[in-house]
Amino acid sequence: MDRFTALAVFVKVVEGQSFAAAARDFGLSPAMVSKHVRALEERLGARLLNRTTRRLSLTEVGRGYYERARQILADLDDADRSASDLHAAPRGTLKLNAPFSFGIRHVGPAIAGYLASYPEVTIEVTLGDRYIDLLAEGVDVALRIGRLADSSLVARRLAPIRLVACASAEYLARRGTPRTPRDLAVHDCLLYTYAESAEEWHFIGPGGADEVVRVSGRLFANNGDILIDAALSGLGIALLPTFMAGEHVQAGRLVTLLPGFAAPEAALYAVYPPGRHLSAKLRSFIDFLAARFGEEPEWDRWCREENLRR
Repeated sequence: MDRFTALAVFVKVVEGQSFAAAARDFGLSPAMVSKHVRALEERLGARLLNRTTRRLSLTEVGRGYYERARQILADLDDADRSASDLHAAPRGTLKLNAPFSFGIRHVGPAIAGYLASYPEVTIEVTLGDRYIDLLAEGVDVALRIGRLADSSLVARRLAPIRLVACASAEYLARRGTPRTPRDLAVHDCLLYTYAESAEEWHFIGPGGADEVVRVSGRLFANNGDILIDAALSGLGIALLPTFMAGEHVQAGRLVTLLPGFAAPEAALYAVYPPGRHLSAKLRSFIDFLAARFGEEPEWDRWCREENLRR
């Protein structure tokens, strides 16, 4: 027999001084109400109520048990109301993990906008390009870039992520400009170690055919900003996401390469542990990012001008 139901029935019997009144409140028969109270007494090994034909009264044990039971039920009601409120209105602390370079450039400004709209939410953000275990580290949501592997996590696509091969004009003047992906094999390339295969770059040709080229270089890094700095310094060719390369291409500091060839498109995802319901703070934050970034993200506006969106 359910203990919480039995507690609630017992409290109602005491407050109404009647088995019949409790039966009406719970839609039970008086015999079932009596059975709930008897089950509690048997579990405790003590009588809770003195019963006569005229009235009910609490035993000494019953008085103490009634006070505790009433508090337990009140606490449960408070917990239910609190959970309902948290689900309905965004509030509380949201723990977020995001890639370092993307986080600095785009997540930071987005967080500022979100917090301005939701003053009862607090965000704790950690940045890093390493994939973390969300459950083990107590993270509510992580932003991840790439083609996601199978996982127990729930993923929502937020925006496309496009890659472009680029280099400084100084490097190209010194080493020549590659015209096809195969030409990259004789160039100094700047390699991202967290890529699926750092030394194999993939492209899709004008006819839709896949082209894979083995590249090499003297700089490997697990952070895109290191590669940006190296490309700007004329150290080689980098395959960079447009959310990093765009500002430098627009300013003329980097030159995009291989017209007619595109790296396979990836995406930005929000990933979070599975559950029946999203909290209001998590749902509102993911919706906010999806609306802010979307399928036409601001960091790709220069691509249309450069005719790089293929």
